[in-house]
Amino acid sequence: MFISDLFVGFGAQILSSVTAAFALAAIGLNIHFGYTGLVNIGQAGFMLLGAYGLALTIRYTGSFVLGVIAGVLAAVIFAFILGLPTLKLRGDYLAIVTIAAAEIVRIVGGDQALAPVTGGVAGIQGSQYQPAFTALSPFGPSGTFTIGPYTYPLSAGDSWWLRIVGWGLVGLAVVLVLLLMHSPWGRVLRGIREDEDAMRSLGKNVYLYKMQSLVLGGAIGALGGMVYVLSASVQPDSLGRTTTFLLYTGLLLGGAATVFGPVVGVILYFIIISALQAFVGEFVPTTIVSAQQIPQITFILVGIGLMLLVIFRPQGILGNKKELRFGD
Repeated sequence: MFISDLFVGFGAQILSSVTAAFALAAIGLNIHFGYTGLVNIGQAGFMLLGAYGLALTIRYTGSFVLGVIAGVLAAVIFAFILGLPTLKLRGDYLAIVTIAAAEIVRIVGGDQALAPVTGGVAGIQGSQYQPAFTALSPFGPSGTFTIGPYTYPLSAGDSWWLRIVGWGLVGLAVVLVLLLMHSPWGRVLRGIREDEDAMRSLGKNVYLYKMQSLVLGGAIGALGGMVYVLSASVQPDSLGRTTTFLLYTGLLLGGAATVFGPVVGVILYFIIISALQAFVGEFVPTTIVSAQQIPQITFILVGIGLMLLVIFRPQGILGNKKELRFGD
């Protein structure tokens, strides 16, 4: 029973719209870090801006399409504001700036002085914007559908409709990255990652390419933020620093600078988390680890695993060690 329940849980994680949302954001982060070498520790900020842009636009206009446009546009503007003064920075300095920028977005979103607009710490309830997405469903507004052990609503809430859209966007993003990274533009990005001065000597505008990479990866991250909040609510603290570190864990696990690495890594991350929680809850006595401590123990084990991964297999599962190595 335990093993069968465990595998059912694995399937639920693979189907989950949350997994799809983080896979999208990790694809965007891969464009930044994996292909261009930008150490962006603020991808959660792009996700949060996409979520707020979607929710606020739907609240005031009722249009889901305008909400998506507004969310992507907010991420693009943020990328320009962030990139114009900082893209000449390298390594640790860029990391500090990006994590600070993401924290500014989170803190402003949670500011109680802006509560009439952003909802403050409480955020924006899903009931204010989710119906606009549900109305686009071809399956009707109500009802459920079952595939094997998985039963979800057809359209409302955390539905099959949301899963189809979320994983459909992941598929489109993968195809986009595949095409771009096999184009001259993608080869320039890889060259910038390896040696900026060499690219400049070839007449390439390194600053412009970095900006394009930041904008594209941020826009894909914003789409991930939209998918994430379509089954929940927009709360600033739910997309904070921990989110970006989760994305890096999935990216490094699957393999940075690979097309499918971010998707595989994020799926494996959630499966590992699910498995560890299940095993600790099943086999470790409550006198040693209480139910409230299980998530913390799980994240400790994942952190140890990430350190071992970076030490012994920095290229991840699908990566090429000759192409991407730490400390070179």
